[in-house]
Amino acid sequence: MLKLALVHDWLNQIGGAEDVLEVLARHFRDSPIYTSIYARDRMPAYYRDWDIRPLWLNNLPAIHNQHQIFLPLYPLAWHNLLLADFDMILSNKSGFCHGLRFDKRALHICYCLTPTRYVWQLDTYLDGEDLGIAAKWLLKPLIALLRRWDYAAAQRVTHFIAISSAVKERIRRYYNRDASVIFPPVDTARFQPAPSNAIEDYYLIVSRLIPYKRIDLAVKAAAELRLPLKIAGAGRDLERLRALAGDMVEFLGFVPDEELPHLMAKCKALIFPGLEDFGITPVQAQAAGRPVIAFRGGGALDTVIPTVTGEFFSHATVDSLKEVWRNFDPDAYNPEEIRSHALRFDTSIFIERIRAYIEQAWQAHQARRKFQFQDPIVTAEG
Repeated sequence: MLKLALVHDWLNQIGGAEDVLEVLARHFRDSPIYTSIYARDRMPAYYRDWDIRPLWLNNLPAIHNQHQIFLPLYPLAWHNLLLADFDMILSNKSGFCHGLRFDKRALHICYCLTPTRYVWQLDTYLDGEDLGIAAKWLLKPLIALLRRWDYAAAQRVTHFIAISSAVKERIRRYYNRDASVIFPPVDTARFQPAPSNAIEDYYLIVSRLIPYKRIDLAVKAAAELRLPLKIAGAGRDLERLRALAGDMVEFLGFVPDEELPHLMAKCKALIFPGLEDFGITPVQAQAAGRPVIAFRGGGALDTVIPTVTGEFFSHATVDSLKEVWRNFDPDAYNPEEIRSHALRFDTSIFIERIRAYIEQAWQAHQARRKFQFQDPIVTAEG
């Protein structure tokens, strides 16, 4: 039986990476999970049923609350981890966990959420961050070192899987490696279309409120167009966004999981203004039969079909969003057709494709090893 280890960057908050990990942990029940830090009290109670094995970083003071300030230590911690007792490592990576070491007889498949964002897209990552010019300047030499380490670590990975076409291109550009694409899992069964007479007069954003999500574009556009916008989510950008909003924007705060499907199903459309690696909320909205207005870039290029499941705005500006939003007709889209498109991203499809990929990769690996270790005399006689 194949002995497999799961690897995940850090466990101190819930996000899209953790959604992927949960599906993998349920499917590979006997596999331990290696992670840099594990903030046990911050994660769902059912995580305690898993075999989670944090690194020595987990013992550092305050790391659960301020894990970013320990950035230079992560490559060292992961490089010091040697997984010698496994046939396969499946890493769920957005940071540095792909840099671990493993037995040369094993396989390391990296499910890449993105090449480390603040290493390869620093300027974009820092947009909206109030660090000051001096702090940003001081980061440059550190980032240059991290880039060299990150690139070298990527060369040790056996196979890359990307979560979207955009991430596949980044893996090629930054790591000079090819990748297959397997879209991340979405629980589409949670979301169902509402009757047409149940659709209410509001547009919707569901997101963490942080600067790079570009929610400010939608807040300003809604205020200027006088269109009702509800924003579900919390985060450190809340006060700045409140200051930009007029009376047409309503901040709902954190919305419990059980309430989200109804909120999605009754909106006129979901607004998705940021550049994301994939973006699960547009798929959730489409599973609920609702169209999406998205920025033309990143994962949205894989999930939104113009004129069928939504529309794109082409530039990350208020005017570009306003031009599309002003002419948008929510009634021009077929909810059943929208939902049908969303089903291709369902969790069951993800599991089917991951299993097939692992099996094929392992069979090919075994065949290569058998060929490499054949007796050359026997081969000649054969």
